Amino acid sequence: MSDVINLRRERKRRKGVEDAKVADANRRLYGRTKGQKLTENMEKQRLKSLLDGRKLSSGPSGNDSEKP
Repeated sequence: MSDVINLRRERKRRKGVEDAKVADANRRLYGRTKGQKLTENMEKQRLKSLLDGRKLSSGPSGNDSEKP
């Protein structure tokens, strides 16, 4: 004969196991460490500044905010 178990506890345990599986799947799909996010942002900023530094000026004044 099997042991007597508390159904409420067993239900909570199973839900916890299922939630852990879902959380693990989400971490694999969407999770990045803080260092990875920081590195990616720094790379984006570097590329943006590199691109901005190579823009040609639009006129003799060199002010890009004015439209001709």
